[in-house]
Amino acid sequence: MVRIRLVIGDSETGKTTQLELSEQRSRALHGRVIGEVIEGDSLGLPGYRFRIRGGSDTTGTPMRPDVHGAVRKRILIRSGVGYRVSTRGERRRRRVRGNEITDEIIQVNVLMITKGSKPLLELVEKATSTKQ
Repeated sequence: MVRIRLVIGDSETGKTTQLELSEQRSRALHGRVIGEVIEGDSLGLPGYRFRIRGGSDTTGTPMRPDVHGAVRKRILIRSGVGYRVSTRGERRRRRVRGNEITDEIIQVNVLMITKGSKPLLELVEKATSTKQ
């Protein structure tokens, strides 16, 4: 099983924080989908709540919210995640990952919804210092 890197975005400050989860804490994310709200207690961040916004797998393939399941497939897209339009009206077939978190996902992007009583940086530093 691969450890998941959690990228936490704070909309108030505009900053992101990265936290590498242990294998046990990574299991709390498996089976979750983009848009779902998760409690920070299961991730070692008590009092916080997060919304899953996306992620990528081991090959760098981005997760896309409109592709259902734990699949990796080529779809015809004209905008959005996984494709940047260069010419108006252009469409391309691109490889994307489904919206469900599985063993192949190594990075999960989340947005902080509710803050806990302790500062996030303090909890992240505590989690990384115990891991080493």
